[in-house]
Amino acid sequence: MEIAREKEWYAQCGVADTVPGRFDAVTLVTSLVMLRMERDKTLIEPSVRLTELFVDDMDGQLRQSGVGDLVVGKRMGKLMSVFGGRLGALREAFAAGDAEQVGAALVPVLERNVTLTEGANTQALAARLQALAAQLDAIPDEDIMAARIAR
Repeated sequence: MEIAREKEWYAQCGVADTVPGRFDAVTLVTSLVMLRMERDKTLIEPSVRLTELFVDDMDGQLRQSGVGDLVVGKRMGKLMSVFGGRLGALREAFAAGDAEQVGAALVPVLERNVTLTEGANTQALAARLQALAAQLDAIPDEDIMAARIAR
């Protein structure tokens, strides 16, 4: 979550500093961590636990913001659908080929799936995501499991 709060996502990349924009930043970062985890068989099961923690956290956030019990389930369904769609779109984009091809594939994904400010620099956002993905790829499994992602 700390990575998703970094000011660069908002100030330099144009993610809207709003509740929907912050949700988008959290799902982007969480998706990249999950994509990293799914490439290693020993991290598949823990990635399921990460999803459960994400769901629990989002549920708690909704309740804290005043969403009633009768509506939480419906909202959670929508949020998880958004998250799953974003994860799939990012998975496809990162499989597009070399760094230049991945960057080109990410831009339309980000334009469709992220709440952006007017004039947002989606290429900068794509580059920041690629840099984070490369950083995650270089981190040993045990550091991923311990959430040790130095920035």
